Amino acid sequence: MTTPAHIAMFSIAAHGHVNPSLEVIRELVARGHRVTYGIPPAFAEKVARTGALPVPYTSTLPGPDADPEAWGTTLLDNVEPFLDDAIQALPQLIEAYEHGGHGVPDLVLHDIASYPARVLAHRWGVPAISLSPNLVAWDGYEEEVAEPMWAEPRKTERGRAYYARFASWLAENGITRHPDPFAGRPARSIVLIPKVLQPHADRVDERVHSFVGACQGDRSAEGDWRRPAGAEKVVLVSLGSAFTKQPAFYRECVAAFGDLPGWHLVLQVGRRVDPGELGVVPANVEVRSWVPQLAILKQADLFVTHAGAGGSQEGLATVTPMIAVPQAVDQFGNADMLQGLGVARRLDTEKADAATLRATALALVDDPEVARRLEHIRADMAQEGGTPRAADLIETELPTPARRM
Repeated sequence: MTTPAHIAMFSIAAHGHVNPSLEVIRELVARGHRVTYGIPPAFAEKVARTGALPVPYTSTLPGPDADPEAWGTTLLDNVEPFLDDAIQALPQLIEAYEHGGHGVPDLVLHDIASYPARVLAHRWGVPAISLSPNLVAWDGYEEEVAEPMWAEPRKTERGRAYYARFASWLAENGITRHPDPFAGRPARSIVLIPKVLQPHADRVDERVHSFVGACQGDRSAEGDWRRPAGAEKVVLVSLGSAFTKQPAFYRECVAAFGDLPGWHLVLQVGRRVDPGELGVVPANVEVRSWVPQLAILKQADLFVTHAGAGGSQEGLATVTPMIAVPQAVDQFGNADMLQGLGVARRLDTEKADAATLRATALALVDDPEVARRLEHIRADMAQEGGTPRAADLIETELPTPARRM
């Protein structure tokens, strides 16, 4: 039996980074561990519901409901805020743990975007495990993806300054690694996605990265949903939590599925779209700013998704055919992976007009091969272990016996 330990988790205030870890944290608490969770206040209540103790810190990153435009348009626009935030967050977390009564943990868990967590683990001399909510680097990733992507930014004064500042911050904290492997090559990683969503999975070092698949758990606290009487087909449209300011796309969805005999459309539009922008909405269309996504997918016949890592695996876990309409970052790759698996069709936003959406939907929901492939993938996912296996793997990395409580 594992000795109860103090485990500290760290993440950023983003749904796609926090949500995948919550069931793992809940399981660790249920096993008797004391879990603290460094997180900005916007997610403190959600973290507290797992039984973990939130350790709030002030973040300078755009909040969970910020417009995606707040992140800028270039690669450096995207990455500089994470370094800025890490530099200012680190002293807050040192104060909270070393002087604020939380104490130094036995083990650090961290989201891939939490740079301070890795510095803290080094400072404290404790093991660190990455909980990755999306794909991980494979053998050859740097040459095939990272180096071409960074080739031009590295030549600029701004790019050189970014790397110099990152390296200087690491050196100040006793870390001599280059920023790239520091950020992208953890010593130990638990991957919270199904292996089928990992590009070049056969080239991933599984001595480092363990795929445990979906860790979804009980979502009843998020609310319930009931399929309307007479709805022969249900389609959920959701672009997640960040990339929701797409009124033109939503109007195409209403035109595609509104008044389609026997169909019911649940349309999540987020908080930055006024439902009035959609025009006249037929009776079979349900417009929401937010939905209990998993509850709906368990009853849905089709999922129109931005192909974020969380939504993609929820579609797979609920054997729901998908139309993938990617918006940013890893979503394009996820959309291609889903299409390659034969369980989805990718439509880029500019091509996702009403006629194309409707034709694609009708073909997907009536295709027995799509249904067969989804069932096969769900069976494989069940063998990956999910939440219990993730907790088991974390416990194997704890010092024996745990040094602190």
